[in-house]
Formats: sequence, structure tokens, C-alpha cells
Amino acid sequence: MNNAQTSSRSPGQVKEITSLTNPIIKDLRTLHRKRSRDEQGLFVAEGLKLVIDALDLGWTIRTLAFARSAIGNPAVEKIAARAVANGGLVLQVTEKILSAITRRDNPQMVIGVFEQRYSTLGSFAGEGGSVYVAIDRVRDPGNLGTIIRTADAAGAKGVVLIGESTDPFSTETVRATMGSVFAVPVARVSETGFLDWRETFPGLVVGTHLSGSVDYRSIDYANRPVVLLMGNEQQGLSDDLANCCDHLLRIPQAGRADSLNLAVATGIMLFEIRRPALTLEMQEQK
Repeated sequence: MNNAQTSSRSPGQVKEITSLTNPIIKDLRTLHRKRSRDEQGLFVAEGLKLVIDALDLGWTIRTLAFARSAIGNPAVEKIAARAVANGGLVLQVTEKILSAITRRDNPQMVIGVFEQRYSTLGSFAGEGGSVYVAIDRVRDPGNLGTIIRTADAAGAKGVVLIGESTDPFSTETVRATMGSVFAVPVARVSETGFLDWRETFPGLVVGTHLSGSVDYRSIDYANRPVVLLMGNEQQGLSDDLANCCDHLLRIPQAGRADSLNLAVATGIMLFEIRRPALTLEMQEQK
């Protein structure tokens, strides 16, 4: 039995679904698996703000689902109308269905299903003071999401995933980006592909390394493009990637810990690299 029906209470052409066995819902529930995301080229973003950000930035929405409790909410009705106008399917569903799709007990009242989007390394031209983050085999989705969010906050122009990295469009990663996945271009590339691109990159390539001998604060990053190269959580940078760096840097530490969390270390490095530009921007805002 198909439980989808048109609701006269909701904006635009909206389907009301109440059954977990509905074929549309079954398809959406598979998106928690990487294989299904890759096959369909889709991913799930949770929350009204994330959906609004995505549409404002021109991302293609396939499906918008909102809870019955959101009926009458002007912001939800407006985003539903925008989704319809952009060719998306809009669903009014139960909270139980939202929980099943997001695999959370207390889901957001709005979720969006968007087409995945990857940039190419060729689009990372390295102009002016552009900064890019390249990560070697990042494994933890929380780390990757936090790095994408931090790259956005610091004004980095893109994130490059090198080798077998975690999926930037997994539910966990997207949550951790807090919407920055829609603002920061992400590219995927093999180690060989990155090394080939590095040969043509016109700026500075720096990486953090346990054997790094240069204090990260001692480098002049201003007025030139920079690639910040960060390593895998357990193994750090591969030898070939370490060898391609102009400088191997270290972050001085005073306690017993001999290393920092990958996302934390990336944040420290990014804001130091971007410090001259951010300082100038703050002065101009006064």
C-alpha cells in the first residue's frame, strides 16, 4: 500500500508519507551507507539552517522532508516552496520516519537530500594569498567535518582529500561541518595525483611532522598561496608527501602529550597561516 498523498495544508506540491515501508523512504534510509551514497550521488543534511545555506549557495536539492510538527512554521513553508521551485520532491513525514532516515532519536524537523559535489584540483589555482588544506588519508569523520568547518571559518579556499579518506558526505561528517560542507570546495585525489599537481602549484607547501624542525610561527605566509599538508591520525604524512613540502613544521608542546588531535592541529596551523589576512580584515572592519 502506498501511503503517499497530497496534503492540502502544506505549501506547494507536498507528499504526505506516514509509512516506513514507503519506497521513497526506503531509498532515503539507504543513504547512511557509503555505497548507496556513491551509487546515487546523494547525501543527507540535517536541519533547517543547513538546507537554507545549501540552497543559497546553489546546491541541487533532490528531496526535502519535514516533520508534521513544522506545519505552519513560516521558515519551513518558505524553504519547502523553494525546494519545489528548484525541482525537488517535498515530503511531510512523521518524526519516526525522520529518526529512521537520520538514525537519531531526536532528529531535526527538516532534512534535505542533495547531490554530491566535488571540485577538481585544477580549480584550485593558487592565486594571491589563497590557502588550501590537504589531508593525507583522514579516517575520522568528526575530524574531517571539523577541519572543513575550521577551513571555512579561517577563509581557506578548499580542502583536498588525499588517498583513502573518510567520506566527506557521510552523515557524521556533514553534521560536524555545521553547514560548511556547502561553502568549502572539496577535492579527492590519489597521492600521485596530488604530487603531480604540487609540481605546478605556484606557492608554498608546508606540512606538520613529528620530525619537523621549524616552528610553525617562524614562517612568513603572507601574500602568497599556501597549501597546508596534514597527515593521517595514526601515521602522519607518507614519506613522499613529507618530501614534497617546502618546510616540515612543528607545533611546540609543553605537556606530556607528544601530539595533537588532527583537527585541533589543523585549526592552529590555519589561523596562523591566515593571521596576516585576518588581522587586516579586522582592521578594515573598524
